Amino acid sequence: MSVLARYQLSVKPQEALLILITVFWGGTFLAVQYAVSFSGPLFFVGLRFAAATAALALLTGRRLAGITLMELTAGVAIGIAIAFGYSLQTWGLLSIPSSKSAFITAMYVPLVPLLQWLCLRRMPGLMSWTGIALAFIGLILLAGPQGGGVALGTGELLTLAAALATAAEIILIGAWAGKVDVRRVTVIQLATTSLLAFSMMGPAGEHIPTLAPGLIGVAIGLGVFTAIIQLTMNWAQRSISPTRATVIYTGEPVWAGIFGRIAGERLPGLALLGAALIVAGVLVSELKLNKKRSSPNTAGRDATQES
Repeated sequence: MSVLARYQLSVKPQEALLILITVFWGGTFLAVQYAVSFSGPLFFVGLRFAAATAALALLTGRRLAGITLMELTAGVAIGIAIAFGYSLQTWGLLSIPSSKSAFITAMYVPLVPLLQWLCLRRMPGLMSWTGIALAFIGLILLAGPQGGGVALGTGELLTLAAALATAAEIILIGAWAGKVDVRRVTVIQLATTSLLAFSMMGPAGEHIPTLAPGLIGVAIGLGVFTAIIQLTMNWAQRSISPTRATVIYTGEPVWAGIFGRIAGERLPGLALLGAALIVAGVLVSELKLNKKRSSPNTAGRDATQES
């Protein structure tokens, strides 16, 4: 049997939806970069997620009345991770191109097994460590080493911190998947993100900007799309492990790079090599060879991966 034949390549409907989302998700980096020309990052994130909360709350309706303590806890915890992830990423977009931001954000994939090791005592395997090494080498090249040193600027560091928060989000979603009502938890996490972003404006010295039509339009559009993203992620990960989901999310920075290039962004050759290494690191750390077994239960091996 060939190496490729040993991978599980069947695509479930849930996986197909996640793949479609990554295409649109890749285009949101340019939209956000446009929006922050009218607003500070925290206000935009708050406005974006307020729109997302309102959109999903209207669809959820009376089901919100049955919120449980577990759902409230899950929604708030996931919302805090999302708030830090989106806010830091948006802040980073003030000083780095959207394509670079997307590839650095993809670092959350190899960071997932690292967080699982630190928080859940689950030691990453050899492939995970290899992927982590490739991704961090790629990050250095993407950032642009100068004079033999690593040139990680403010934008890169903020986006890397956002990737860490996103890794935490993936793990938290997987921890509660299948135990809570997807719609109710999603509304709570979106509302938490909005409130937290707005509340951080004062300490960050950010003020309410002029509500330009472009800002409002992008915030509402991305808000509705954000609601769809979070709802789909929560629904899909009820039957897809975080490991398999993160493999699918690898397509996000690739599409962001394509859209960025169409918009006129040009990364230097060394940065493109770094971007390729990050994607390679993501795939290496998450794609695992199936072991040969005579038992018919091997088809369910994906369910035993990290969650």
